[in-house]
Amino acid sequence: MSPTSPIRVRFAPSPTGIFHVGGARSALFNWVMAAQSGGTLVLRIEDTDASRNSPEWTEGIIRALAWLGMDGEQYEGPYFQSANADRHAEAVQTLKDQGRAYYCDCAREAVLARTREQPRGYDGFCRDRGLEPGPGRALRFRTPDDGQTTVVDLLRGKPTFENAVLDDFVIARADGSVTFLLANAVDDMSQGITHVVRGDEHLSNAPRQQLLWEALGGEPPVWAHVPVIVNEKRQKLSKRRDKVALEAYRDEGYLAEAMRNYLMLLGWAPSGDREIVPWDVVVDEFRIEDVNTSPAFFDEKKLRAFNGEYIRALPLQKFIAECLPFLQDAPFDVDVAVFAELAPLAQTRVALLSEIVQMIDFAFLDEPPSDEQSWNKAMKEPAAAILAAAEAAYQDAPWNAAELKDRLERVGAEHGLKLGKTQAPVRVAVTGRTVGLPLFESLEILGRDRTVARIAAARARLAAQA
Repeated sequence: MSPTSPIRVRFAPSPTGIFHVGGARSALFNWVMAAQSGGTLVLRIEDTDASRNSPEWTEGIIRALAWLGMDGEQYEGPYFQSANADRHAEAVQTLKDQGRAYYCDCAREAVLARTREQPRGYDGFCRDRGLEPGPGRALRFRTPDDGQTTVVDLLRGKPTFENAVLDDFVIARADGSVTFLLANAVDDMSQGITHVVRGDEHLSNAPRQQLLWEALGGEPPVWAHVPVIVNEKRQKLSKRRDKVALEAYRDEGYLAEAMRNYLMLLGWAPSGDREIVPWDVVVDEFRIEDVNTSPAFFDEKKLRAFNGEYIRALPLQKFIAECLPFLQDAPFDVDVAVFAELAPLAQTRVALLSEIVQMIDFAFLDEPPSDEQSWNKAMKEPAAAILAAAEAAYQDAPWNAAELKDRLERVGAEHGLKLGKTQAPVRVAVTGRTVGLPLFESLEILGRDRTVARIAAARARLAAQA
């Protein structure tokens, strides 16, 4: 593909209730290819399956694309496959009139019984029976008995398929509805699609669709079948087993920029020893021909690390704005002004925006959150003595982080402890957990009264346990 030649690429998802991360990657690949050539990305919703045709699901696709950065300005459409039903019917009639399609009434069980030892899935039993349309009769495309079909694929060269092993596949069901293979070919032709980028599980469909294009008088598109995405066990990602919904990652607090960057790396890499790169670099450097054909591992731990890097790179006010939707759903009221003070401390520590709630809850609850594991770990001897000394030291201390740290260091020195050991019971007494924001900056924001009261309450609890 020449990066300067305008092209028309299509992204054609089916409404399934979720937007699969594999589909998101294909959408991004298509988007970048179109942008590089000054071409057009066409969005087409494959909605002809009535059992999976829900307006809410379609809206979910559009919202997911918009979150990734593809709103209506970045694509043509959305078109709906169901709106092209008349063209589908015309194509069916054309193929029937040409003798390229015939009706078949074979039950699946009968076909399996006849073809168990044959390479083809269907044996052409009804080819010359001259059946007319009727109940239980599907329309099959008559594939050539000999010769080859060559698919031009930007990743895989020119894979060639023997026509003899391609069965006569169904193009229209007994109820008259057309199948995916025919509808896609007709829609691509009518919309002038020049390039198709999709998962390599569809590679086996390419010769069949190409035969349909040729039978209908069209020039097949250039294909690019990108590698399958697998989990840590090298199994293809499955919505029944794996977390594959883009919406789930969005709702956990992944940034669109981080997800977009990471998905582009599933099979491709930018120049140099780097992975986190600006989007304009991706658009400039990406070439579909450079995508690796090996399965791509979806590493959620790596994605999480990416997200942390992107969060840390946000301007502070942008970070605050990104956190607010998560805080609005928190089980406590948030004073935005106080959160703005805590935000610089939290920004370097969260990897997901959803983690912000647990990171700062101590500042907005009447009492610190209860975490028995943290309590049991930190409240060992000499915790009671440290808390008593800290309470006394903080009664008249100048209320700033540096002085609070200095006073607690002196408390620790009196007990022969380093600061890390000394601050553990104070941290749990005030914040409820052993891990969290920088302690002394947090105490400064929380204020003297609340800090001292929480230390006193922890002392009382320890005394009651003694």
